[in-house]
Amino acid sequence: MTEKTSLYDFHQSHQGKLVEFADTWLPVQYPTGILKEHQAVREQAGLFDVSHMGEFLVEGPEAAAFLDHLLTNKIANLKHGQMRYSCLCYEDGGTVDDLIVYRFDDEHFLCVVNASNKQKDWEWFNQNCRLDVRLRNVSSLISQVALQGPKAIEILGKIADLTSLPAKSYWFTDQIAVAGKACLVSRNGYTGEDGVEIYMRNEDAMAIVEAIMTAGTPLGLIPCGLGARDTLRLEAAMPLYGHELDAETSPLEAGLNFAVKLDKADFIGKQGIQEKGLTKVRIGLELLDRGIAREHYEVRQDGAVIGHITSGTMAPTLGKAIAMAYVDVDHAQDGAEVEVVHGNRSMKALITPMPFYKRK
Repeated sequence: MTEKTSLYDFHQSHQGKLVEFADTWLPVQYPTGILKEHQAVREQAGLFDVSHMGEFLVEGPEAAAFLDHLLTNKIANLKHGQMRYSCLCYEDGGTVDDLIVYRFDDEHFLCVVNASNKQKDWEWFNQNCRLDVRLRNVSSLISQVALQGPKAIEILGKIADLTSLPAKSYWFTDQIAVAGKACLVSRNGYTGEDGVEIYMRNEDAMAIVEAIMTAGTPLGLIPCGLGARDTLRLEAAMPLYGHELDAETSPLEAGLNFAVKLDKADFIGKQGIQEKGLTKVRIGLELLDRGIAREHYEVRQDGAVIGHITSGTMAPTLGKAIAMAYVDVDHAQDGAEVEVVHGNRSMKALITPMPFYKRK
């Protein structure tokens, strides 16, 4: 059964075009359209409903040790109020999911996982929990919105005391009231812009979002859907599970070396990642011919298939078509020309460094 978020009525009243995504009704766009929503986030601000994400609480004396064994990144050295991106791997080095870990104190952590992987991740957490740890799946109790863009913090400041808001990315506070309602606010996002993600009780979601929109509309804030979220994350070259990450791909092949600490004590997938090595790597492509490189299109060089497209779009900020792909490691040189092929159609493309877009 497809679920509704606490903001379903908001989406309907703002004429959001609702689609089923990860068993949840979410807006793919509003009447403004994907291009204007994308532009708003790059130049002013956009507001996204991301309540479909999963939230697991990990608590207990051995919570940090458990997460260090479960995840590829270092968790035990996280400071209170700090967050860290990590991957969850199978024994063979393939990726279960990518996620973000929040540390409240010595014994309390929050793990935010991808919506499409909630059930699989929950089972993996429980299957591998052998220490003095309590696990709680609170996904159904929490609503989450992402306020993103250059004016996001200014807008938030109109309805919240920002004294405790961290100045640095990947830090958070749960000591903040937004529109008078207790929230957790983190300095991060999935767009390549400055911004925050705001976690709240389901019953507070409508009031908080209406307050954000009232405060932000004069500054150019508009509601945004899944379409703009995808074009924004693509310009920022952020991976999406099911596209750039899956059970056959290791975090190192995905270029996520910063999130894999092979120097720490054993973790699930460590040996598999090392044995797997690098046979393919994630690359960026800029199309030289007209067209869009879609998922599964072949990437060829000198007539030979060297890989495949995982995500592609026309990048609104850049005014050109871009894509991410996996290719054989021997063919991943920046500046090299390749062909993107679908059926009888071939488009020239250039291997280019990522991210495609980086905020100033």
